[in-house]
This record gives sequence, C-alpha cells and structure tokens, in this order.
Amino acid sequence: MEDILSHFVALLVVMATCDDVRENVKKYYGSRLESSGDLQTSAASCAMPCSVPRSVTEALNLVHPEVTKRFFGCGLPFPAKLEGCRVLDLGSGSGRDCYAFSKLVGPSGRVTGIDMTEELITLSRQYIEYHQQKFGYKEPNVTFVQGYMEKLSEAGIQNDSVDVVLSNCVLCLCPDKKAVLQQAYNVLKEGGELFFSDMYASKVVPDHMKQDPVLWGEGMGGSLFWQDLISLAHSVGFSTPHLVSASQIVVHNSELKAKAGDISYASSTYRLFKLPKGPVKSEATVTYRGTVADFPDQLDFDSSHCFKKDVAVEVDGEMAAILQNSRFFPDFKIQMLDKPQTKSESTPQCCHLNPFLLADKLGSCVKQCSKTNK
Repeated sequence: MEDILSHFVALLVVMATCDDVRENVKKYYGSRLESSGDLQTSAASCAMPCSVPRSVTEALNLVHPEVTKRFFGCGLPFPAKLEGCRVLDLGSGSGRDCYAFSKLVGPSGRVTGIDMTEELITLSRQYIEYHQQKFGYKEPNVTFVQGYMEKLSEAGIQNDSVDVVLSNCVLCLCPDKKAVLQQAYNVLKEGGELFFSDMYASKVVPDHMKQDPVLWGEGMGGSLFWQDLISLAHSVGFSTPHLVSASQIVVHNSELKAKAGDISYASSTYRLFKLPKGPVKSEATVTYRGTVADFPDQLDFDSSHCFKKDVAVEVDGEMAAILQNSRFFPDFKIQMLDKPQTKSESTPQCCHLNPFLLADKLGSCVKQCSKTNK
C-alpha cells in the first residue's frame, strides 16, 4: 500500500511540474517576448540557412510581417515535396511556418497548426483571410487549434491522418518529450514523416537548470541530450533519426551562459519516418530520377545522403524502406539487394547523427552566411 501511495504522490508531483512548465512557457511566449530579438540566444538567427530552395524563400517572403515578427523558431523545417500533403505543425506559435506551408502544399493540401498559447493562436487566426487572398485560394487551407502537443487526440487530430508532422523549436519547451513523439507517431500515416528543428544539449541537462523558468523559456533548460533523441525515437516506433542540418547556438546573456556551465547548444534539424512493421529490411541500390521540384540535379536527403540524378547509390535497409514507403517512392528507381540490413550502430557510435560534429564542420550560422554572401 505504501508503494502505491508513494507512486501516486510522485505522479502528482510530475503532473504539477508539467503544468507549471506549461504555464511558464505560455507567459514567456504569450506576453514577455514581443519579437525574436528578445530571445537571449542566437537560436532565432540560426533559423534561416543560407542555402534555401526558391519556393521556400518565396513562401516565407509572402507571410505577413506581423506574423514573422513573433516567430521564435530555431531552424527551417521545410522538407521537399509538400504539395498536396496534409501537414501538422506542432507548436505553431504566430503561424509563420504554417502560412509558408500553406503556400507550399497548394490548394489541394491542408495545414493544421496547434499551440497551447492563447495569445499566439489569436494572432495567427487573424491572418487566415489575408494569406488566402495572397495565395489566390478559393478557400483557406490552414486551421489553427489551441491544444497540447502531448494530447493531439483531445485537440481533434485523428490517428493515421497526417502525411508530414513538423515543428520548430518546441520540443525543448515540452517537459514530456516522449509523449510528443508518441503522439506525432500516432497521427502520421504509414510512410509519413516527422521533420523538425530543435535545440539540443551536448550533455544531459541537470535538474537544477530545468527548474529555472528563464532557462526553460529560452529552450536551454529543456533541451534534449542529442543521443537521447535516438533512443526516444526508437522507443515510440520511429526509424532512426536522420540529421539534416546543424548550427552552433551562442548564448548572449552572461548570466544564462554561467548557469549553463560547460553545456553547449546546437540548433539541429532531424527527420524520422513511420515505417511499416514487417520483415527484415534489405539493402538496395537506388537511383534518383531528378523529379522533386527545386531539386532537378541532386536531392540532399540529409547530411549523410546526397542523391544525384541518374547515379546509382547503395543504401542500407532502413533508408531503402524509407524511400520505398514514403512520398519519395515515385522519385527513385529502387533495386532491392539480397543483403539483409546489418545491425544498427549503438547510440554512442552514431557520430553521423551528432549535431555538434556537423555544426563544428559547418561553423556558426553567421559564419556560413557571411561566406556565402561574399
């Protein structure tokens, strides 16, 4: 009986903590922050990589300035081939990404943004008609719902109903990250994708940092240790994450920097897929057809896979399964090989998934852009 009681008390403490975190985040983003310039890290300035497809740049430039002003993301989670897709944006905030997605999915696609902050939902809804007219759509194709990422079913998002789930720097603000990933997995169709940008820590963030409301509001207190993402993804059923991009994050505030100690932060984008549960996956030779819009010559799938048009490449079983079961299937010629997938690397050895190694290789987002603009 004592064990049951102690477990119940512990559960209540966790629930209270989660509620406290949500309320603090609501206040931080709903009223304290007026623009991305109010943030104490360089996360928002890392939100626009230098090499961006023209269609994405054009879509972002069409978003109303007031919506863009209240954007607090840390990346650019815009995967290729969104036309006609049903898209869900977790933590949609002011709606900047949703309105850009609205343009990219076209009139036949559908975008739903969900956020728990009433002020931001109210702001985003004000510009639905503006963007509908801007894009020349007969009817709006975007909807904003107030709710929690951990409880998508309660917000009316049905299981197996979404092609692509996206989010921009919100997982680090959520206390129950496994619940968010599980909900994302549940609402995705088979072959669907979770493509998201977030802040990651170079090591496990200690508990005392998680109690600091400013550190949490800045994403520093709740950032996930990057290796833990791999195990979390597998635990809810996703494929192994694929690292797309990464940039170093600089903490401007000296007080917050001192509190972080030797923990470093990176803005990173990963993509995960919901693959069918079936037999052992086999390796394959795949050839890109050059048919994805904006990528006629080569498709940079992630930081480790670059597919050039008409060039055959051998891939492992999981990548073969991703290409075979996702929306990218028509864009590849796939020849399965009689070679079962080798055992996946253990988490500590997944160097190709380490955002800090990639960020060090590329340098800070500011350096990258300055080099590109010269």
